[in-house]
Amino acid sequence: MAHKTNAAATDRPSRSEAEDAVRTLIRWAGDNPQREGLHGTPDRVVRAFEQFFSGYTLDPVQLLQRTFEEVEGYDEIVLLRDIRFESHCEHHIMPIIGRAHVAYLPNRRVVGISKLARVVDAYARRLQIQEKMTAQIANTIAEVLEPQGVAVVIEATHQCMTARGVHKPGAVMITSRMLGRFRSDPRSRREVLALISNGGSSVGQEV
Repeated sequence: MAHKTNAAATDRPSRSEAEDAVRTLIRWAGDNPQREGLHGTPDRVVRAFEQFFSGYTLDPVQLLQRTFEEVEGYDEIVLLRDIRFESHCEHHIMPIIGRAHVAYLPNRRVVGISKLARVVDAYARRLQIQEKMTAQIANTIAEVLEPQGVAVVIEATHQCMTARGVHKPGAVMITSRMLGRFRSDPRSRREVLALISNGGSSVGQEV
């Protein structure tokens, strides 16, 4: 299932082993990890990694378990737009910074909107590729809420191509995943995409 983490993650090195690995990289880069300015860097890098990759400790399915059924028959689009996230590409461990737009068509029950943002973070705070992250968010919402439809659109800049490689600053990658009625019904698809685009996202200017 999409929300499960890799079994290899259970074979986790100790903190001291992680700090030693940072010292090795510093030496490989050509510097001395023992000099004053770098002496505390291994500890800081490891603590930063704990924040960057905290998504591995979160269960996205569990986040969506508490739902509300007293919705007075509401069955129109629920959209949470412009959810800012920070992730890291699994190929170069460089930042992916962007915004996610998450929508669903309720089927008898809804979930608190903060939970949608937390699901985005749970997947973003892992080593990722944008296409996989988009599918994981949509598939998890569909699996747990069983709505009539799910739509996830992600816009992001990737520093693995803006700060290295082809060096194309300002390039924005857009991915989408449509499930249920958003996939099968062109009218519903156009409606949700119009709601998303009317937000005037400025991801390219802010990241």
